[in-house]
Amino acid sequence: MLRVCAQGPINHMPALVLKTHCSLWRVSSTAPVFIQSCRLESPLKGDDNQEDRSFADSSLFNHWGQDLGPESRRVALKMFQYYGYNGYLSDRLSMDRPIPDYRPNGCKNMSYPSNLPQVSIVFIFVNEALSVILRSIHSAMNRTPHHLLKEIILVDDNSNNDELKEKLQDFVKETNAKQPGFIKMVRHSKQEGLIRSRVSGWRAASAPVVALFDAHVEFNTGWAEPILQRIKEDRTRIISPSFDNIKYDTFEIEEYPLSAQGYDWELWCRYLNPPKSWWNLNNSTAPIRSPALIGCFVVDRQYFAEIGLLDEGMEIYGGENVELGVRDSGIDIGDITARKALRKKLQCKTFRWYLVNIYPEMRMYTDTIAYGVLRNSLKTDLCLDQGPDTDNIPILYLCHGMTPQNVYYTSTQQLFVGILSPTVDDDDNKCLVDVNGRPRLIECSYAAAKRMKLHWHFTQGGSIQNTKSKRCLELVENNDNEFGFRLALQKCTGQNWTITNMLPGSNL
Repeated sequence: MLRVCAQGPINHMPALVLKTHCSLWRVSSTAPVFIQSCRLESPLKGDDNQEDRSFADSSLFNHWGQDLGPESRRVALKMFQYYGYNGYLSDRLSMDRPIPDYRPNGCKNMSYPSNLPQVSIVFIFVNEALSVILRSIHSAMNRTPHHLLKEIILVDDNSNNDELKEKLQDFVKETNAKQPGFIKMVRHSKQEGLIRSRVSGWRAASAPVVALFDAHVEFNTGWAEPILQRIKEDRTRIISPSFDNIKYDTFEIEEYPLSAQGYDWELWCRYLNPPKSWWNLNNSTAPIRSPALIGCFVVDRQYFAEIGLLDEGMEIYGGENVELGVRDSGIDIGDITARKALRKKLQCKTFRWYLVNIYPEMRMYTDTIAYGVLRNSLKTDLCLDQGPDTDNIPILYLCHGMTPQNVYYTSTQQLFVGILSPTVDDDDNKCLVDVNGRPRLIECSYAAAKRMKLHWHFTQGGSIQNTKSKRCLELVENNDNEFGFRLALQKCTGQNWTITNMLPGSNL
């Protein structure tokens, strides 16, 4: 089991638009894996003094706002710093604005039965712009057939924005005066995080199907029918619509290609090329099987309970994109007794089975015997680092343990440096190679094909020696280097290296 927590409020994200096409993703019911909090790129939140700097320094005004006066720009920039998107523009857009229909043509001509199950739509938010929330609600109400949309549930995860109290409550009262009980409001007395907020919304829902979304989406025509039909056909399907992007600065719609969803070995969510089996169908309206799901998905309400909902031990926002199946060593993830019992009750298959049968695109690293950061006893505050990605020259740098300093030693005596290549479609890993007596980082498959010197004998607390050249990776004093040392390959002098983690039975 994995329980990862990451700081960061949900409101600093761009909005998403549901692409209303009928290609939908599912996760096999025999291996339920919930992928959450997959976010599209957005600018980093600026500091409090940014508004006093030149307006030209802000990415907000790269493609928008050139006609605004100084005071309007100041207000827009302040809202941008707070929300992470153009709240100033959002407040001035129509609640019912038209959005382009990017569905494949075949989807537009489909018909659906009249007896589809009803859906409860759940929106969760923390300090989201009121106009963004209202546009999410309006688009759901206007673009979901009335007989299919039973209710909308708003989950406020302890916002402190005053606009989201009285003004939002007034909107709820006004709407419910016309449709009694149509909008339910759930307010947390303390911030519970994304997972418990999702579950709060699910608990308040009463329709047979529950749609769990963030409150910065816009629904398009025909989004609901294909989802509900697939769940009606098989209640164990967990469906994610296809999304296009709403640009953070202009709020224009940017079409995204059809894709599956997965993650890499650092557990970051990523979009994947649809599998070959889908392309072979030559049918863009067919559902795309996906090894994982992003945070917005639709599920049969009772089936969701049967598989244990989401792990309510998850905290804050982010990191929950891989919720079942793996454990991070050395991290206190709390009491997972109940989740282990659930896994046993559901007779879940192993994570290896999942990789082989559900996510075959994912590279497996079963030959890894040690991993972490590499330190030399001569200077323990420095670590082996991949250096600038385009240079392919390893360097020494102050130890921080982030991706550029990830090192993996394999049973085949290779040293991978930097991020692990996540799927078979990505570029290969970079291996440490002795190139004419100089340390270099070269794609492992290329180095192997060219019979380069990429194999190293390494023992914990001992040397790192190339098996062919017999040269050792060592530190050499260098006054021109800011840290006083540089990496070199030379005749072994007895310098010692240690790596953070060794797997049981590695015999290093």
